Amino acid sequence: MAGRKISPNLALDAYIAERQRQGESIVHLGFGEARLPVFGPLTERLAAGAGRNAYGPVAGAADVREAVAGYFTRRRLPTEADQIIVAPGSKPLLMAVQLAVPGDLLLHSPAWNTYAPQAELAGKRVVRLPVPEECGGVPEPAALREGVRAARAEGADPRILVLTLPDNPTGTLAPPEVIREICAVAEEEDLLIVSDEIYRDLLHDPALPFLSPAEVVPERTVVITGLSKSLALGGWRIGVARFPGGERGTQLRADVASLASEIWSTLAGPMQEVAAYAFAEPPELRERLAADARLHGAVAAAVHRILVAAGARCRPPTAGFYLYPDFEPLRPALAALGIRDAHTLQDHLLRRRGVAVLAGHHLGDDEKALRVRIATSMLYGATEAERARSVAAALAGDDPLALPHIASVLATVERAFEGLLADAG
Repeated sequence: MAGRKISPNLALDAYIAERQRQGESIVHLGFGEARLPVFGPLTERLAAGAGRNAYGPVAGAADVREAVAGYFTRRRLPTEADQIIVAPGSKPLLMAVQLAVPGDLLLHSPAWNTYAPQAELAGKRVVRLPVPEECGGVPEPAALREGVRAARAEGADPRILVLTLPDNPTGTLAPPEVIREICAVAEEEDLLIVSDEIYRDLLHDPALPFLSPAEVVPERTVVITGLSKSLALGGWRIGVARFPGGERGTQLRADVASLASEIWSTLAGPMQEVAAYAFAEPPELRERLAADARLHGAVAAAVHRILVAAGARCRPPTAGFYLYPDFEPLRPALAALGIRDAHTLQDHLLRRRGVAVLAGHHLGDDEKALRVRIATSMLYGATEAERARSVAAALAGDDPLALPHIASVLATVERAFEGLLADAG
């Protein structure tokens, strides 16, 4: 453990917050927090749950697990309450699964920066795999098959495959046909799939086809989700896991519950009150969630247009609030500024242009590539009142880009990326 560092996204957020407290003007595109006001009824349920001060069951109270089971069942995943564990965030659940399941980890690249360190903490090797051209969050199916067999030939023991649906960092969703191919490989090679679906409810177009691997290979898929992204409750730390039915899934859930009993004991009682309400999805909450997804989509699309106009290659975002531009077409001009990789690109944007991004090598990408992750979820207002106006506009069906505070920050972002090449002059 000696010499380990804080996760790069959290370290960057703390660094930017300190510089902003010192009066610096920085547009924060480096941290994936849904910076939106808490939905009022959630606050009411939090207060109502203050009396839930007993430890309670490790897996979560019966009413919470029933609500979560209903949530999955409404998404074509028939679920019983005894398949569910709730926890203080999705991160502990992901870590517990890695500790409970032997073997090494198969991971798409780029990927969220926590998966690989967790695998290393669990004593696993990480086998990195390329993603398809049209999306991120999953490995290219043929590369997955080849990667499993090559890793085994080299003495590794790949048994866990992580998928991110939709994806952080690319803001895209793998299409159903790709998911089916990946599931076929998982069956051939006897892999457990961990499907991180924490952004599932933030599709920009509700009609976009979504296929969970738990629909295709239910007996070998664990689904992880939570409320940090969809309902902007990152600081409340509410995560859930759905385990397969049958003997294998029952044993895995028991193993994870055993680990939970030694690590976090149970989800805090007041948060269980919140979770029971949120996962029941009453109409007023569904309305707010749909408005938030429209807001995320509108702002992410606007930033995508800015990046493409500046000369970057970038997949159009379809979910969540991320973009993953590639500035390779600008390499000759950027080299004149001393920008030769993602690290120096991140540094230049922050130092010269006042824009914070997360360099792609933190996400397992090629260190020499000119790719960075951009999070647009901090652009909805500098104050609580501005953020509330952003949500109100989305609820009313108005164009949030017309709001002065959003238009202003988008103009700042546009000037930053337009000025990137101007710096070479």
